[in-house]
Amino acid sequence: MEKSIANFLNLINEPLGTLLVVVLSVVGIWFTVKTRGMQFRMIGEMIRLLFQPTQSKNGEKTVSSFQAFTISLASRVGTGNLAGVATAIVVGGPGAIFWMWVMALIGSVNTFVECTLAQLFKTRGKESYIGGPAYYITKGLKKRWFACIFSVAIILQFGMTNNMVQANTISSSFIQAFGISPMMMGVMLSLLTAFVVFGGIQRIAKFCSVVVPFMALFYLAIALWVIIVNVTEIPNVFMIIVRNAFGFEQAAGGTIGMAVMMGFKRGIFSNEAGEGSAPNAAATAEVTHPVKQGLIQTLGVFTDTLVVCSCTAFIIMCSGLYDCGANGIELTQVSLSAHIGEIGKSIIAVTIFFFAFSSVIGNYYYGECNFEFLCNGSHTKAVVNAYRVFLVGLVFVGSLMAIDVVWALVDFAMVIVSVCNLIAILLLGKYAIRLLQDYQQQKREGKDPVYHASTIPEIVEETECW
Repeated sequence: MEKSIANFLNLINEPLGTLLVVVLSVVGIWFTVKTRGMQFRMIGEMIRLLFQPTQSKNGEKTVSSFQAFTISLASRVGTGNLAGVATAIVVGGPGAIFWMWVMALIGSVNTFVECTLAQLFKTRGKESYIGGPAYYITKGLKKRWFACIFSVAIILQFGMTNNMVQANTISSSFIQAFGISPMMMGVMLSLLTAFVVFGGIQRIAKFCSVVVPFMALFYLAIALWVIIVNVTEIPNVFMIIVRNAFGFEQAAGGTIGMAVMMGFKRGIFSNEAGEGSAPNAAATAEVTHPVKQGLIQTLGVFTDTLVVCSCTAFIIMCSGLYDCGANGIELTQVSLSAHIGEIGKSIIAVTIFFFAFSSVIGNYYYGECNFEFLCNGSHTKAVVNAYRVFLVGLVFVGSLMAIDVVWALVDFAMVIVSVCNLIAILLLGKYAIRLLQDYQQQKREGKDPVYHASTIPEIVEETECW
């Protein structure tokens, strides 16, 4: 029964996934032109803003730009970075890596637009600001019914099924590396999840701001060591990637079309640019201008794909085992073991634990944010607490079960979420562009940009936090 459902959903997901890749790319190119390539020319400003101190107002609890960045990065950096990249290489050939990079460069501007809009239309919550696509669809487009469709889809994808996938990946990697039973891993993950999510957004922010930088630097150090040891092979690795990307050579059964599609799909799954997930975290930050958080979140796409995904790609490619028959997380484990011995499997298992568990926490917050939106102030606390309990149960079940159906549901929900968000940012993107122009003008005048609601008078009533 489960296999039949999965097959049916995959039959639908295949053409929808291809269409989504095309639409995301076209939207990314459109905004790249309209913003004059801001994702390329403003990288220095992104890095500067990331570490700029955040001053709270009147001693209120706030989430800093860096904490909001790590919450969204926690969701981005997960299974896709280790297992997804390996699958892309196996199915699409090494050329998929090149197209994964291209997707990050094109799609990052979508993240800028959506996260800037999230800041512009955010509202005040009990512990922090709150916002995201559901809020800018409601306030900017005046279509609450449309926002509700988005909220239900993102809860299904990120708040529920995606977390089952993350838990299952952790469980699978620990079986291979340490022989720990799925039942034991399920109990441990459930308890850890409960501890963090019942602490609210402040505990989530603190957890992510500590764990995410640590895990990223740890994995980066491993990849750098592999590159240094195999430095003479790097030019050849780049040549293989480029030749396969343009169809000059075929490897692992990948044609140019498959390389492009797998690279784009894995890039989208990993960095989530344009899907409407990161804006939920971006809205929580305390900043003086919406563009500041938009720029910081753009840097998150680069960090996820150009840094973390590339680490996995080089570990696999430098091992020479990309066509050995292994797939997913197993290929990543086998590849690292080829470099450093059997301990490589254990290192990947520990790394995927931090990556995937932080994704569970980041994804949880996206679900909470949208449950609050759907409740609209009615029985919110009870609904959120029920969601927390339900999530803990999903993490436990996900650790134990075969999840073909769950993966199919994730892909289906991703299409719905992305389509809703892309329609919204295309219609509201003019505000993000005007905000960028205002930000750049203030920078030219030597100011630290500060946004005033009067800058865009036609929506002044909808921008209550400015």
